[in-house]
Amino acid sequence: MKPLDQRLEGHYDQLSPQERRVADFVIDHFDDVISYNSAELARLSGVSKATVSRLFKRLGYEKYKDMHDELRTLRQTGMPLTDNRDAVQGNTLLARHYKQELANLAHWSGTLDAQQFTRIIDALSRARRVAVFGLRNAYPVAMHLRLQLMQVRGQVQLLPTPGQTLSEELVDLAPEDLVVVVAFRRRPAIIRSLLEQLQRQSVPVLMISEPNVGSLQALVDWHLVCPLESVSAFDSYSAAMSLINLLSNALLHELLASGRQRIHQIADLYQQLEELERR
Repeated sequence: MKPLDQRLEGHYDQLSPQERRVADFVIDHFDDVISYNSAELARLSGVSKATVSRLFKRLGYEKYKDMHDELRTLRQTGMPLTDNRDAVQGNTLLARHYKQELANLAHWSGTLDAQQFTRIIDALSRARRVAVFGLRNAYPVAMHLRLQLMQVRGQVQLLPTPGQTLSEELVDLAPEDLVVVVAFRRRPAIIRSLLEQLQRQSVPVLMISEPNVGSLQALVDWHLVCPLESVSAFDSYSAAMSLINLLSNALLHELLASGRQRIHQIADLYQQLEELERR
């Protein structure tokens, strides 16, 4: 027998207006349906309990409880409740969020310049030191990038050091180094001064930001973009985290022998220091 979502899709055009109200509610709240009895589903859909019964009989269930038991069995066995790849449907906040996240990922992956990306990975592998800089909302992203890169190579630092000024950090940077500046919108004014100073010192710079950075583009060697759009007030940084994952994995493949050795050495230290919980 077909799963519930496919039955709804196949019968939708033949449903009465009242039955469609129930079907629309089920589609929009698919993961929650298992927690409702027929009376609750009727109330939430704004229809009678008889309408709910008619709908599920039309879908091939002898009674509502049979559908309920089917979903419970699927959940207990770890199987997805729906075969639809685009499982998050409707106009709920979750559905809109899901679609926007997919759009952000599609945007940055679709606009990624393969040749530029190769040059970036080469620079990350060859640099004497890598300094990762981030302020405000960019700081957690910069911190995560630093933690990932240092699994693969040495001499990766996070700037600024808490409570310190930048000048002491910048004075030793040279063309043999690389600075990654993570700078999302509503950037602190110091970002421009930092980029101008790094340019004066001939230090290569990779900037990670949203697509539109205006004249800052001319101050960096490479620019990787991450859309931040969301369906509400707060920006989304999932595309940025996905990009960091790609950067880190690409660097590991570039430095495969030494990177693996470093990862094993770190793992040995975890055990010696008993830093991680044993499973």
